[in-house]
Amino acid sequence: MSVSKIAIIGFGTVGSGTVELFYKNKDLIEKRSGRQMDIKWICDLRDFPNSQFKDKFTKNFEDIYNDPEITVAAEMIGGKTLAYEFTKRLLSRGVSVVTSNKELVAYHGAELIKLAKENRCNYFFEASVGGGIPIIRPLHQCLAANRIERIAGILNGTTNYILTKMIFDQVSFEQALADAQRLGYAEQDPTADIDGADACRKLCILGSLAFGKHIYPEYVHCSGIRNITLDDLEYVANAGYAVKLIGLIDKTDKGLVATVCPRLVSVNNPLSGVNDVYNAIMIRGDSVGDALFYGRGAGKQATASAVVADIIDAVKHENADIASLTWEDSSDRSFIVPYKSAEVRVYVRLSSPEADSLKGLITTLFGYVDFIPRKHRTQGELAFITPAIEEYQIDKKLALLSEHADVMRKIRLL
Repeated sequence: MSVSKIAIIGFGTVGSGTVELFYKNKDLIEKRSGRQMDIKWICDLRDFPNSQFKDKFTKNFEDIYNDPEITVAAEMIGGKTLAYEFTKRLLSRGVSVVTSNKELVAYHGAELIKLAKENRCNYFFEASVGGGIPIIRPLHQCLAANRIERIAGILNGTTNYILTKMIFDQVSFEQALADAQRLGYAEQDPTADIDGADACRKLCILGSLAFGKHIYPEYVHCSGIRNITLDDLEYVANAGYAVKLIGLIDKTDKGLVATVCPRLVSVNNPLSGVNDVYNAIMIRGDSVGDALFYGRGAGKQATASAVVADIIDAVKHENADIASLTWEDSSDRSFIVPYKSAEVRVYVRLSSPEADSLKGLITTLFGYVDFIPRKHRTQGELAFITPAIEEYQIDKKLALLSEHADVMRKIRLL
């Protein structure tokens, strides 16, 4: 029996975890793939003189590219420069590529999937969304009979940890972020996490697959959690909600509404109880209803699990592409609806010396609203939840209200 030879590109956290998991469960992996398999190359610019795999290392990508025995490569260097170049060259040569690189898939997925099909190989990216949570395969296989109506998810473990820490330990955003960095959940530059870019990339991948057209990150309204305070979290909890950074795509008669932003999630919604570094993704199909996928959204072993599963799939489908894993490219955002045209309920917190006397004006502007009580409420402060109306209209009404008060916070409801 011939042996399928594999290359690993990048020996960082996920890359090293992939190699470790492969050899730990090699007998099981070969049984499930129906083929003998081995890792021939590990490409990384750094030296690993004490590694048990040191005889497999190379610093030169060309060793992998020019090796006719390599049939599958796992790209885990991240970014969209060298990773893009390496992936294109391998796919053009007919080598299947699997990746955990969400940024590359979000920006170049349509192109790379097409290139793989043209060369009778595969481009797999289960590990790019949700770490070890199975979501890509269920979306394009198990839910294939459904028209997808909504994707809503907690897609970033760092922000979820920060919000959980703030709620349960009653610490500020800055303190919770520092704790996340100390534990290794957040990078020293946490911008991509806390400003929503990481969740946005993952949402783009899910949305592109579910709705069949490439959703680029710039098509998605994106805002993060920097401005969330303990005051907001206490008001929200009193109203029966939790705050989560939610990636959301809704299918409407006019097109898709796509956002990544903090949202109030009702305690009756399973997403509200997803805490710490865990992720959860809810897919709504026209036949199946709501299906929830939950688990660790990041981490060495969890993500490696998804990478190795893709390697198995790629080996099983050598010289054949999986036709259902695809979407069309898009040249504009005409299929994306302006997010402020969607109806939404909004939590508002305002400050004014005459706050309580503004309740009449608020009711006049919005109709029925839910005013939120809070123990030890700061004097001159008021919080309420609007009825569901177009966000454009909410902003106009808040502009009128801002003539009488400082509107300090506005958070959408899920």
